[in-house]
Amino acid sequence: MVGGIRWEWSHRLAAGTVSILTLILAAWIWVRESRPWVRILGLCAFLLIIAQALLGRFTVKTFLDPPVSASHAILAELFFITIVSLAVFTGKWWTGGVPQLHDDESPKLRTLAIWTSALILVQIILGAAFRHNAFGIIPHLIGAVVVTFMVFWTVLATATRFRKVKDLRIAARYLEILLGIQLILGGVAYWAVTAAKNAVQPTPTYVILTVIHVAVGALTFAASVYLTLRCFRMFAPDPQGHAALETPRERALS
Repeated sequence: MVGGIRWEWSHRLAAGTVSILTLILAAWIWVRESRPWVRILGLCAFLLIIAQALLGRFTVKTFLDPPVSASHAILAELFFITIVSLAVFTGKWWTGGVPQLHDDESPKLRTLAIWTSALILVQIILGAAFRHNAFGIIPHLIGAVVVTFMVFWTVLATATRFRKVKDLRIAARYLEILLGIQLILGGVAYWAVTAAKNAVQPTPTYVILTVIHVAVGALTFAASVYLTLRCFRMFAPDPQGHAALETPRERALS
């Protein structure tokens, strides 16, 4: 009982701290940032954390109802990836001069990266639904196979077409490494789930391995989005799209 109360207060403290920091971040971006879409994205981050808090409260009231709990987990992923995107958009790499590349292969690397990110998000949704007993493990296993195929296709395309482009090669390497770790953790986490099947309360091993598995899944999603954003920055879809992405420094040099 005491442990449960301590966990609840620790959770509230962490959630409150993240909410305050997100509010500060959104306010800072709104004041200092000149790009309207970045300012809107900062506001979206704050709205997401508020929605996450409200949904979390609703999750407790519904006694961890599977659809509500899964939605809570998914919203957390969307908030995390919004923060990651803001870090990229406000960083020196994005706002500085970035070389523009051409990709004449089919499918385009940018297309592969988009589909990979989307499928990883679907896999995260399937994982959240499985953890909250919405259905069995089979859909999550199928998703793992599909995501693994897409990640290796994307990484291979990066390595063969742009092996001399460090910005893309490093981003693809992060994605590859995190996927490998995630696959191992997935097997270990499922073993922990099976071992604790008849336990009255979740075992420490089950909790720790599941949390690590979820965390690395979020990092894998972030790595894929990171590669996707770099593709969008370095591969302009058309002259008009390139003009929209250009910084004042690039316009001065052109």
